[in-house]
Amino acid sequence: MESRALRIALIGDYDRQVTAHQAIPVALGLVAEHLRRPVDFEWLATDGIHPDTPLDRFDGFWCVPASPYKSEAGALRGIRFAREQQRPFLGTCGGFQHAVLEFSRHVLGWTDAEHGETSPDASRAVLTPLTCSLVEAVDSIHLVPGSLIASAYETSEIREGYRCRYGVNPQFERELLTHELHAVGHDSSGDLRAIELKNHVFFVATLFQPERAALKGQLPPLVRAFVEACSEQSR
Repeated sequence: MESRALRIALIGDYDRQVTAHQAIPVALGLVAEHLRRPVDFEWLATDGIHPDTPLDRFDGFWCVPASPYKSEAGALRGIRFAREQQRPFLGTCGGFQHAVLEFSRHVLGWTDAEHGETSPDASRAVLTPLTCSLVEAVDSIHLVPGSLIASAYETSEIREGYRCRYGVNPQFERELLTHELHAVGHDSSGDLRAIELKNHVFFVATLFQPERAALKGQLPPLVRAFVEACSEQSR
């Protein structure tokens, strides 16, 4: 019996000029070919994610780059569903930032947590401008051995590309990472670049954009691991 197609929700506002948005369908296509299982994806515009949006029809959720989103609330709603309902989740770039924001508000109870890009004067901006903007930068990242992301790459040292200006505010980093949210990737300067949620089937977020490798014809290991987790969950 042929496996049904996996259903992946892409949380974000599609823009064909965004490199990551060009790369993501290619990445999913390469993974589908590799796993020999069809993968269907659907762009979920953030301003279309409402309390009554039927999110349970998806096997996994990928919160994609290019924020600020049209609806921060919509993006957070999708991320929260994936976190609470144990659906595999991948967040890249803006997806990383909003995964941190969602966790801050709904797990830590920081109701005043804000994203510094949209609320620069907030007293609890958990995401603030990076000391050095990572626009079209490539850097090495050290991964924590035994983490989901290290298992995906099968190594603890990788090099990946960014197009990013915001990261975790160092002022809140220690408090943010004391619960089940763990730091699993740091760059060459020791700055936080990847997180994972413990006690979850698959919840990984990176400030870098692993999907870009697909535009060079390379299978992105983290995307493969994410889709494999979706496949496991769908059984």
